[in-house]
This record gives sequence, C-alpha cells and structure tokens, in this order.
Amino acid sequence: MTQTATAPVTAPTFTTPFAATPPSAAAAAAARTAAPESGTAWPRPERLRAAGATAARHAAAADRNSGLAPETVTAVTRAGFPAHFVPREHGGHQGDFTSLLRAVAELAENCSSAGWCAALWANHGRYAALLPEQGRHEVWTASPDTRIAAGLVPHAARAVRHGSHWSLSGRWECVSAVGDSEWVLLAATVDAALEGQPGPQAGTPPGQAATPDAARVFAVPTASVDVTATWDSSGLRGTGSNTVTLAPTVVRAHRSFDFADVASGARTAGAGAHAARGGAAGTPGQGTAGPRCHTAPALLVGGLVLCAPALGAARTALRSWTDWAAAKAPLTGSLSADLSRSSAEIDAAELLLTAAARRADADPVTPPAVARNHRDAAVAVDLLVTAVERLVRSGGPHICDATSTVQRCWRDVHTIASHAVLRFQAAADLYARELLA
Repeated sequence: MTQTATAPVTAPTFTTPFAATPPSAAAAAAARTAAPESGTAWPRPERLRAAGATAARHAAAADRNSGLAPETVTAVTRAGFPAHFVPREHGGHQGDFTSLLRAVAELAENCSSAGWCAALWANHGRYAALLPEQGRHEVWTASPDTRIAAGLVPHAARAVRHGSHWSLSGRWECVSAVGDSEWVLLAATVDAALEGQPGPQAGTPPGQAATPDAARVFAVPTASVDVTATWDSSGLRGTGSNTVTLAPTVVRAHRSFDFADVASGARTAGAGAHAARGGAAGTPGQGTAGPRCHTAPALLVGGLVLCAPALGAARTALRSWTDWAAAKAPLTGSLSADLSRSSAEIDAAELLLTAAARRADADPVTPPAVARNHRDAAVAVDLLVTAVERLVRSGGPHICDATSTVQRCWRDVHTIASHAVLRFQAAADLYARELLA
C-alpha cells in the first residue's frame, strides 16, 4: 500500500546515524572467506560441490526451521556466490549470467532455498555495484564475500533529503536471507516536498540542478534494522524472507543510488566511476557505462536469475519421482508418458534460460531483447510448474508425504513461480508491444 507523507513543521529527530566507517575488517573477515584469487574461474567445482553437499544435508531442517543452517550459509559464501558480481576492483569476480544460472541450478538441486539465497546474494552484489565509490568501499572493505539482502518494493517506505544525507524509514516485506546478510539494500519513495532542500545530490555534476527522484535505493548495515519473523510460506521456507522495519535514520548520500538504475540499467555514479578507471565496455545500445553485469536492465536478467532455483528443484523432483516409479513398476504406459513429457519440459525450460543468459551476457541490449528475455523466463517457469505438477499428480499419495523430496520441490517451484517478475501476462504484454512497435 502506498503511503502519503506530509511535511513536518519542524526538522525531524533522527536516531543515531550509521557509523561513518563499517565494522572492522578483522571482525567482518571472521565471518567470511578471503577474496577470490585473481584469474580463478568461477565457480570452483570442488567448492560448488561442497556447498551442494552441505545444503543437501540441511535441506529438511531449513524447510522446518524457516532458515538456512549456518553451515549452509558458510558453504554457499565460500563457493563464491556473494562475490560473483562484485567489481574486480573490490576483489570480486565481476561475473556473467550464464555461469550463475548453471551454478545456482546445481546448488538448488540439493536445496531450493539455498539456491534462492545464493542467486539473490549474487544479484544484490550487482545492485550494490551501482553505489558511489565510497559506498562500495564501505560495503566491501573487508571482503567481496559480503552477503547483501534487499527490499526493493519502495511503497511502504520514504526517504527525505536533508543537505548531504537522507532520512530513511519504512517497512519492507519478504526480504530473503536478511538474517544471514551483513548489509541490506532498501528502496524508498522520495518525499518530493522536502527533497529540494539545499545540498548536492549524489551523482549530480557541479553546477547542475538536481532532479528529484521517484525513488532511491539505500545501503544499510543489517545490524541497524529490525527484522520480524513473518515468513511462513508453503515453499522456499528456508529462505527466511522476513520483514524489515527501520525508524527514521540518517543515511549518507554515498550509500544510495537512483532506483531507476536498477530498472533501466542507466548510467550511475558507481558504474560511471568504475568505467572511467578502465572497466569493461558499456552496454551496446544503452549508452551505459561500466561492465555489462552491472548495467543490465532488471527485466533483461531478473527473471532468469529467479528461475535458476526452480530449474534445479524441478530436476530433483524428476530424479526422485523416477526412482519411485522405477521401483514401483516398469516404466511403461502412463508412467513413461509422464516421465518423457516432464523431462522434455524441464529440458525446454533450461534451453530458454540458457539462451536468455547468453543474450544477457553478450547481445546488444535493446527493448525487444529485454522483452524476449522477460517472456522466456515467464514461459520457462510455467514449463517447470507444469512438469513438476504432473509428477505429483501421477505419483500417488505417498509422493505428498511430509518427508517427500518431490513434494518439497513442488512447493518450492510453485512459490518461485508466484514472484511478480515471473508472471506471464505482464511479460506477454511487454513482448507484444515491442514486437508491434
């Protein structure tokens, strides 16, 4: 629900400002791994396998406890997911979407919730790269393995500018893995009535008037927010996607960037500064600066990142169902038909997502390309839902036992498919408009 704020008569009172410097490097490094070795290919197979094995051991407990086990968090971090899109200048991989798709799907075969959190930790590093230089330094000062959560629905939050800083407050629901993250990115609607007070706007060239933003994203240490355990979904139970609230609190300008940069991939202070120091070439067709992985529009890549855990979950459901069916009777008749059709749908979804990832990595970024990727992710998740649904319906009552792997994957795939980014109608409307433009 959108909240309308009125301007206070007197200046607001803030809580204690965020520390000018982040926690000590020694304290932060104790919970994270060392920076990845320069030139090391990602993912390192042995670390990805170790993360998968650890996630598998704790998958049932994560489902019961509504959160990942600490051992899983450590293994996923060590595998390099949080550092995947972190700029090289901060020790990260500055990676690509194709390798992320494959790695997340492989991890999610062991635990869908672990795959979901890994995908978001990676993707939120991509967003944090849009921060101005000082903000990026504070987030990654100790290690590129910093885990970052995000609440990017701004409607129940507001930000008011006061000179060189902002007052941020609000409520954000379904913030995945926030309890296991060290920073959180929070989007808020800008209060235009007060935004125009004196003071330079972050990223505005000297002498140029600042244009009020519709919304901004702010980087906040997780220790500064209140987290309420509200996550009780049927699927992805281990993601701990709880509610975050924040009383009016000071956030320095260098810890924020335009919300529009997430959606459009437009040039930002962070991306532009990186490019000026020798970053990768800008995105063709967009006029953007900085590496492709940091400047790609949200709809070009968001759907395929969110679909990756569903792909892994569907593969596991198929494998578990096949083991059940082979032990029950010869795979003939309706069982062979269900096996063949569901496996083909899962393969088709993988082909769509792989092609979308390759376009995101290398092809010119144009409105038709964005619409096609958005369409293909929505179709892919529908294929995965259909494939797993068929397996559940043909599997008999014990397939839906509380301890059944198929049943857990079925819940996870349905929950992923309910995400707003993956709804087919919106994707279809966008694709039709671009096709007929």
